[in-house]
Amino acid sequence: MTGTKATGLLALGLLMAAAGVAGSAGAAPGLTSSPLKKCGPDSVVAGTVCLDKYEASVWRVPHPNTTNAPLVKKIQLGKATHDDLTQGGATQLGLTENDFAPCERDGTNCADDIYAVSLPSVVPSAFIDWFQAQEACANAGKRLPTSAEWQVGAYGTPDPGPDNGTTDCNTLTAEEAVPTGSRAGCVSARGAFDMVGNLQEWVADWAPAPMACPGWASFSDDQMCFSGANGISNFPGALLRGGWFADGPAAGPLNVILFPPFRTTGFVGVRCAR
Repeated sequence: MTGTKATGLLALGLLMAAAGVAGSAGAAPGLTSSPLKKCGPDSVVAGTVCLDKYEASVWRVPHPNTTNAPLVKKIQLGKATHDDLTQGGATQLGLTENDFAPCERDGTNCADDIYAVSLPSVVPSAFIDWFQAQEACANAGKRLPTSAEWQVGAYGTPDPGPDNGTTDCNTLTAEEAVPTGSRAGCVSARGAFDMVGNLQEWVADWAPAPMACPGWASFSDDQMCFSGANGISNFPGALLRGGWFADGPAAGPLNVILFPPFRTTGFVGVRCAR
């Protein structure tokens, strides 16, 4: 075989291999698959990102760079279980108060300290502000989703009607957040749970603090507080999505309001993406 012919066959082989990597095994000729073939067990494919399947429980992991380095790796791969966390001496935060210190509300001292974990059957953490939420996601190898990414993950979640207290989204009957995934009917078309009700969820976007909450008029009965810049407020607004456990019909996949990014309450939590 001549050198020229061998080189040509090698080039052809490389092109075919590249095509095999770019397309899925079952894709029709000429079509390519999503750039994301697979997300971790803790997340779902939502467009071009992996969005956490559950609202985060936030954990303080002791000795993250030494004894618990393997646990941190599991968290970052989306494979940590509740038993893994408790056996590693991790403590869940944000259940009754903002107890994240020494992780401060401006994000100081949070690196290698608090970790956002997407787990089923746990009460998600609240009382977390935007800066702490951003750090908890970052330590877990993730980030806050944008509002647009969150919206893709939320599509298909039922818009609240009466909350039957068992399978419907937690928007009316409970007085607190319920365990993640426990409302079997509150799931999006892409498999993410509790994107309506339970806890409002920080997303990455900021905007000027709004002047009014005009709603969506006849388009939707979901709450919408995102209208006009408030020239009086001396702080920006960080977007919250989905509504919370006492919002009733105002909760929903189009629910969007803005809070000061340093505010903490018992009805605000976080969901991460990567």
